[in-house]
Amino acid sequence: MRTEPTWRIPFGVLLLIIALTAYALVIARYVPELIGGWHAAFQTVVYLILGLVWLLPLKRFLLWMESGSSK
Repeated sequence: MRTEPTWRIPFGVLLLIIALTAYALVIARYVPELIGGWHAAFQTVVYLILGLVWLLPLKRFLLWMESGSSK
């Protein structure tokens, strides 16, 4: 258990907010143009996948925030 504060946690939270905002803006700006004419069921699948993709690097990022190591 950590006894002293670390700079990685507040920095990591800010970085996560910035990265997710940028990701959401890119998705909201470009994806509707690409899949706007598709059937609603296919659009739903694409948005579900894109809504989960950002979770892939999250484990390593949270490990880095807590311990300083991504392993």
